[in-house]
Amino acid sequence: MEKWGDEMQHEDYMRQALMLARYAEGRTSPNPLVGAVIVKEGRIVGQGWHKKSGTPHAEIHALAQAGAAAKGATIYVTLEPCSHYGRTPPCSKALIEAGIGRVVIAMKDPNPLVAGRGIQMLRDAGIEVIDGILKQEAIELNEVFLKWIMTKQPFIILKTAMTLDGKIATCTGNSQWITNEKSRERVHKMRDLYDGILVGIGTVLADNPSLTTRLAGIKGENPIRIIVDSKARTPLTAQVVTDHAAQTIIAVTKEAPQIRVEALRQSGVEVLVVNDGRQVDLKILFCQLGERAISSIFIEGGATINYSLISEHLVDKIHVFIAPKLVGGKDAVTAFEGSGIENLQDAFLLEKMQTELIDGDILISGYAK
Repeated sequence: MEKWGDEMQHEDYMRQALMLARYAEGRTSPNPLVGAVIVKEGRIVGQGWHKKSGTPHAEIHALAQAGAAAKGATIYVTLEPCSHYGRTPPCSKALIEAGIGRVVIAMKDPNPLVAGRGIQMLRDAGIEVIDGILKQEAIELNEVFLKWIMTKQPFIILKTAMTLDGKIATCTGNSQWITNEKSRERVHKMRDLYDGILVGIGTVLADNPSLTTRLAGIKGENPIRIIVDSKARTPLTAQVVTDHAAQTIIAVTKEAPQIRVEALRQSGVEVLVVNDGRQVDLKILFCQLGERAISSIFIEGGATINYSLISEHLVDKIHVFIAPKLVGGKDAVTAFEGSGIENLQDAFLLEKMQTELIDGDILISGYAK
């Protein structure tokens, strides 16, 4: 059996497993990102990562590469091996059959179908299990999966782009382009990672966006387009209707004119009736989307949607691109409008902040506190 090394060595191998897991970012939903590394006699003999939902898990790829060398070896896995039959057989069983001597995991799987059962299966077979190596890094890796699997609601990422004085459009409504080309490329890389992309009807009417992923030299994944349009005002000529490169869901209320709803459906988009009332209830909408295994939604809406989301505490993560430009004008649109707050102590707070310079633009990212 592989000798147990020092803590730093364990972290090095787990860090390799975490790096492998990231190769599949944006491709495994609603499954987690998982990487695995098999080590024997001080060298890596097998490694792998979960590449897509419904395909073999990371442990299976690593075992296939290791072959007979897996017997008595140590495997480092970023998430507890599964113990149940889903679209693929249980990984814990495969590890036992391969003769793995020790399993080191970063974190236990919160999925009720697993939830410690994989660890118990391994220990019942006489295999030593160590957990908690780089646990925080593993949690951050799977922030989308963890929220969805525990709440069945999607992880919400809000992105906005503004000038240095906080404007997302001029007083005439002109907004293209606030940020530079490199920042816009980054946004498309973000779109490539998430299941859905959401805007309000105001954005559709003003900009007629396609909301697809466009990456130079790379075929990106298009997220499902979600339009919040209470009265079904989306034009039949809008790109989100005519461009069938991606699926489109238009969320309306029961007050939406039936003739408009049917016309949109006939055009090939899905119309989702969310609730009664004048406006789409975003909480109900997100619950309905989460039930469809849409585990993450990238928000590129305007000032009204942005404020609704933060005021209802529906945002998990925020990306703010700031361009070194000044627009001015009391009628120029800001990133968050709505009624606003009266006292600064009631301001919406962010934490775990990160800042990055992108060819002169500034990207500030953080999590809702």
